[in-house]
Amino acid sequence: MKKITKEIYLNWYKDMLFWRKFEDKLAAVYIQQKVRGFLHLYNGQEAVLAGALHAMDLTKDKMITAYRNHVQPIGMGVDPKRVMAELFGKVTGTSQGMGGSMHIFSKEFRFYGGHGIVGGQIPLGAGIAFGDKYKGNDAVTLTYFGDGAARQGSLHETFNMAMLWNLPVVFIVENNGYAMGTSVGRTASHEDIWKLGLGYEMPSRPVDGMNPVKVAEAMHEAIEHARKGNGPTFLEMKTYRYRGHSMSDAQHYRTKDEVSEYKKIDPITQVLDVIKDKKYATADEIKAIEKEVKSKVAECEKFAEESPYPDKQQLYDMVYEQEDYPFLKHRL
Repeated sequence: MKKITKEIYLNWYKDMLFWRKFEDKLAAVYIQQKVRGFLHLYNGQEAVLAGALHAMDLTKDKMITAYRNHVQPIGMGVDPKRVMAELFGKVTGTSQGMGGSMHIFSKEFRFYGGHGIVGGQIPLGAGIAFGDKYKGNDAVTLTYFGDGAARQGSLHETFNMAMLWNLPVVFIVENNGYAMGTSVGRTASHEDIWKLGLGYEMPSRPVDGMNPVKVAEAMHEAIEHARKGNGPTFLEMKTYRYRGHSMSDAQHYRTKDEVSEYKKIDPITQVLDVIKDKKYATADEIKAIEKEVKSKVAECEKFAEESPYPDKQQLYDMVYEQEDYPFLKHRL
């Protein structure tokens, strides 16, 4: 695995802080109704992405996830201004304003969504990996889903085929404790989701998803296992979300004390503590990073605000390939 240096820690802090503030801004503009529909935020789970990106080869590896999907494409290389514009429904967005919060996508940076159907991306991730194996590409697909999606039947079908066909895929369940408002303990007779892989003889284990170092180590091992032709791995990232399932979630299912306890192991704070303990940056340098992050978020908001909405004609252009579609009788 690539060595975790001073520069890595500083980049982790900068990236994770930016992801957190980016999503905080989305929450603020959602209340102002500038972002519509659903909005699922990643606050608290940043170490899962930071550690994975450290282990990936971003020139060829791929990623697919569920609808909590705003910061992953940014980590993969997508311009964050375009991500925010997509949430604003603007034509400069990643899907020209047609996808919105749950359907961020970038073929260029090998980020394949953003999926609103719970667990729908699990077989799709295996399919992407199958394509790479079929074509002889030396790439690995990271397939993310939540603890609620782990109860979908498609997971078992996909695990079986992935092992049978020895696919270059890493399955990652981000276990943040709750499927919407239902605790993991209420969804099955056991709480160790990683054990689901054992029935298929798939290498499986739990990981501390609040620590990017632990995530990076586990992801490196799983990715290399797949890249060498040894097939899939299933990792359970034990993490936590500080905000509700979505912006409409009143969070009656948990206490403020529970959230406060988990904030004591905030992944951003953990990284900052290492930076301070090892004197990787002075107080002024840390402030400079925080100022840079604030400015970058403001740039994203300004870009999204000033971008135009799509023209109505785009609705037809993105649905109908045939320009003189014979059944099209009326224009908007």
